Parts: sequence; C-alpha cells; structure tokens
Amino acid sequence: MEKTVHVSNKGATLDTNRRNFLKLGGAGLLVAGLTLAGCRDEEMAYEQPDSIFDLGTGDVGILNYAYALEQLEADFYTKVVNNFYSGISSAEKQVFIDIYNHEVIHRDFFKAAITAAGAAPTPNLEFKYDGVDFNSRTSILATAKALEDTGVAAYNGAGKYIKNLDYLVIAGKIVSVEARHAAAIRDIINPGSMDFAGDDVIGSNGLDVAKEPKDIVAAAGSFFKTPFTWKEQGIG
Repeated sequence: MEKTVHVSNKGATLDTNRRNFLKLGGAGLLVAGLTLAGCRDEEMAYEQPDSIFDLGTGDVGILNYAYALEQLEADFYTKVVNNFYSGISSAEKQVFIDIYNHEVIHRDFFKAAITAAGAAPTPNLEFKYDGVDFNSRTSILATAKALEDTGVAAYNGAGKYIKNLDYLVIAGKIVSVEARHAAAIRDIINPGSMDFAGDDVIGSNGLDVAKEPKDIVAAAGSFFKTPFTWKEQGIG
C-alpha cells in the first residue's frame, strides 16, 4: 500500500537580512510540514547485507545517499550551535541556528520516507572532523561552505537517477534550501561580494554544478567514520 509521510518544521525560525534569504516561501523549508506519497512497499524493498551497510538500489539508494549526507550536515551544525565559536555575532549565530533547524528537518524527513517505503534507512552514522577547529570562526565557516557546496552538487547530480516523481519534487525543494545555505555562508565569509554565486560553484551554463555520487563520496568521505557501500554506484 502507498504511505504518506509528514515531517513538521515546528521550531524553525526565520528573520531579516541573511535570514530573509533563508526564508524560502513555499519551496524552501517545506513550510507547514513536508508531505510525500511514498512508493509501494514491494517496489522499494531490498535485502540488507549482514556486513557493511549498502545504500541500496534505485530510489532507495538515492534516499539513503541523501539521508547519509543530511546526517553529516545535521551532526556538524549540532556541534556548531552547541558550542558557538568565540566572538560570534548575533546575526551569524541566528543564521547557524536556522541552518541547523533546516538540516535536522531534512535528516528526519529522509529517515521517515525510507522507513515508510518499507526499506532500511542508513543506520545512525558516526562522523569525524579531522582538522576542524570548532572554536575557530574561519575553520567553521570554511567547513560549512564545503559541506553546503557539496550538498548542492550532490542533489543536482543525483536528480537524474530518481524515478519516483514525488521524490524528485522533494529533492528539488531541498536542494533549493541547501543552495541558500551555501549562499548565506559564502556571504558571511565575504560580505557584499559575488561569492554567493561564485564561478567555483556555478557552471558555464549559469547553473549550480552537479557531481556524480562517486565524486561526492570521495570529497566528503573523510568526514564519515561509519563505513558504507553503494555498489550500484560503484562505491565501496
């Protein structure tokens, strides 16, 4: 049978300036709750190996891929907001709180969507932050920039593999949120510049770059302490 997943955005707050840029109207934070009509269970189920977790095949694999990345981002911002770097401004603090709220919503949504589809979600992953100084503004902003840029490129690259149009619509909404995160972080690093849409993340076609899952996992792999494979995509 088909299932519907509801994920609330209760508790997220939005405000002025950069915060208004994060205020995404109907498309961004998936206002008033996120609803997804899942695929039929028999279409999504797959056998889970006993050893290292494999993300799966088809749309299950894509959902688990997104879930793994959202777990990483939510974990990172949880550490940031629980111990803000010294001297952080109230404006920067609120931007990080807003992004944290968004990432937790995304993480919880994917877990609920995968479970509702009758598949096994990626287990709770553990992460490592070698070289990241959580007491340093420069280090935190640089890491946030890398994670957000990677997240946008990941969604853009994975979209073509999604078969269920409901999932594709949701992925499009979420990547718009991630793109605003990236732009807000870049503007904090270099206020008033064009870096919010820099040439390093915008292609010659004027669109955000898209990267294949193998390239994303290679780029973000140093953060993952828990191993996983995605054999369908040649990973692991």
